[in-house]
Amino acid sequence: MTDQSPHPDFSAIPDGIILIDGIEHMADGRGAKIPVSMIKPMDQLIDQTVRKILGFAIPLSDQVSRFKQHTFDDIGALEALLAEKYEAKLGGPKGNKTLMTHDTLFKVSVQVADNIAFGPELQVAKGLIDECLNEWAEGARDEIRTIVTRAFNTDKEGQINRAEIFMLLRLEIKDERWRRAMEAIRDAMRVVGSKTYVRCHRRAAIDAPWEAVTIDLAKA
Repeated sequence: MTDQSPHPDFSAIPDGIILIDGIEHMADGRGAKIPVSMIKPMDQLIDQTVRKILGFAIPLSDQVSRFKQHTFDDIGALEALLAEKYEAKLGGPKGNKTLMTHDTLFKVSVQVADNIAFGPELQVAKGLIDECLNEWAEGARDEIRTIVTRAFNTDKEGQINRAEIFMLLRLEIKDERWRRAMEAIRDAMRVVGSKTYVRCHRRAAIDAPWEAVTIDLAKA
């Protein structure tokens, strides 16, 4: 009599078949062992299809994870070599950098994106912006009202719309209260972390557009 391990190895997908006294069973969602002969053919087909897909997906995910680590290792080794041999540093102060082949047909970009949160000053900014909107002539600057509404409406996760907040900062408005509101928004910004992304591109010729080599390293 054999049984499934309580901690299966998800690097390989088992077929789900459990032999009990020589009869094939499969476990259900509650852990009960059901004879295969009692399981609907449709459910068996679904089970087989999911296992087949995951059989490809899991090793592919592992491969992408290894590729991501090798990529950062290779770039780190290059940076160390350049620093030691040529006293040169790649990229800008935030760690963004672009590496390109000599024929300019292939490039690897490293981008560091800050994760920005907003402190209580944001509510002060909202109050000042509301004062401006309430006093401006009815119907005037409707596009600004729309941006403000979108900026301060929270999404499903309760997060402020950062893109719209940054759009407010780009507006050229001379009202003193608006200016103080924009200062409050800038004071509210907190960098609470960052994430590094690697993106690969290629092109067929030097005058051809860049094409992304689509590997989602951020999820690996």
